[in-house]
Order: sequence, then C-alpha cells, then structure tokens
Amino acid sequence: MLPRVPLLQASRHPQELAGLIDLAEQALRTWEPLWSDFLAADVLEEAEARLGDLAELALESAGGWPQAERRRLCLRRRELLAGSSVGDGAGEPAPLMGLAIAGNFLFDPAEARDMRQALITRGATPGALGDIWIQGDRGAQLVVTPELAGALDQGLALVRTVEVHLEALPLDQLQIPAQRLPRQLTTVEASLRLDAVASAGFGLSRNRMAELIRAGAVRINWQPVASPSRELVLGDRVRLEGRGELELLEVQLTKRDRWRLVLQRR
Repeated sequence: MLPRVPLLQASRHPQELAGLIDLAEQALRTWEPLWSDFLAADVLEEAEARLGDLAELALESAGGWPQAERRRLCLRRRELLAGSSVGDGAGEPAPLMGLAIAGNFLFDPAEARDMRQALITRGATPGALGDIWIQGDRGAQLVVTPELAGALDQGLALVRTVEVHLEALPLDQLQIPAQRLPRQLTTVEASLRLDAVASAGFGLSRNRMAELIRAGAVRINWQPVASPSRELVLGDRVRLEGRGELELLEVQLTKRDRWRLVLQRR
C-alpha cells in the first residue's frame, strides 16, 4: 500500500489525487500499466510531484502532441521500464485517438469551450477529452480516448447554432498546432491589470482580452479568473485557452511611474 495520508496532506486536488493513488496501487498489485483519464495540467503537475519520487512507481504522460496541456498519466511498476520507451505504456502505444469536428462557423464563431460543451452534451465525460484546437471557421480537432472516438465517429452534434459532423482520426492524421518555442518580450504598461498585460503578451486588443477573461478562457497559476482588473505579481503564469501561456519574469517601475515588464510566452 502506498503512504496515502502523507501523499494527500495539504493537496490542492485531494479527490483527483486519491483516485490516482487507487490506480497506482492497482498497477503495482497487478503488474499491469494503467492509464488515467485526461488530467488538467495543475492536477498532473501535483500528481507528478507527489507520486514521482515513490521508489516502486514509474510515471509518464501523453497528450497526443508535445505541448499538450491535458494529458493521460500512465502508472506502472518501475521494473517494467526495462525495454520500453517513454510514452508507450510499457510497449503499447498511449491510448489516444483524434476527433475532427467539422462545420461552418463563419457566421457563428465558436471557442474551444463551446466544442467541449457540445461533446459533453453528446455524452462525453470531461476525463475523455484532451486538448482542443480551433481550425478557423471550419471547426476543430481534439485528442480523446479511443472509446469516445469510437462512440462519436460519424455522428452529429450541435455547437452553439452550428450542426457539426464528427470523425475519429488516428493521431498522425491530426493537424497538430505549430509548436510554440518560448520567447521573451518586453512591454511598458500603465498598470499590472490582467487585461492590460495579457493583451500585450498575447497580441490581442484589450477589449477582446477582457471579453475572454469574463468568458472564463483565462487562468492565473491554473486557477480560473473572471476579473479583467485582477492585478498580476512577479512569477504569475497566465494561460489563455488555445493560445498558450505567459509568465511574468520581471517587473520594474519606471521614472514615469509606469511598469516595464519582461514576459515569457510559451
């Protein structure tokens, strides 16, 4: 048995972590690698930090593409690592499939959260859904569990007011988003408000940024935020759904009482 009480002490996500401990104990008991559902990035980060140092347990994650935020976690005995490669689940491919959502969104643009809600309405569980990326006004693609891909293949769904066609795809047929290399940028702002800093970092108008914040598309340090006026502090990480992450690396007050900021965008 794993040391459950110490592992769960002061956890930010006790329910999710407890489920992963159960899965880890099963993997150790049966000597079979087991994959979790898709995990949010903050849950995965905590699980890797708390379970990764256990001597008998080996962890790896896969999300279908290198910069995936939502990922499935594989838990297995460390002895099974011999002769296997990272991401293959001890000799087997990670249980992931692609799903294409095709429709005409020219007159009713949709965001990733709209696509996700439509699939949940069709019966998908949140844990079966990985990253989603929008493809202009043509729809979206995402990574899902093989079970969900099979269940939704060649089906229909409604995203906002648009009827869409669903098609299961192998991962190698997905049009993966271009890999974002970390880059630094400097900006001078009148305040440290979230909408001001994020609009500069993501290259969007301040009004559009404020709309996205109010709509729930922005998180700070993994936590949802709905107020455009929220003040940022050094080290904060701002994630915008579908557009990556900003980290506030430096904050300096100028002689004219403005803020010179160094941001890193991933």
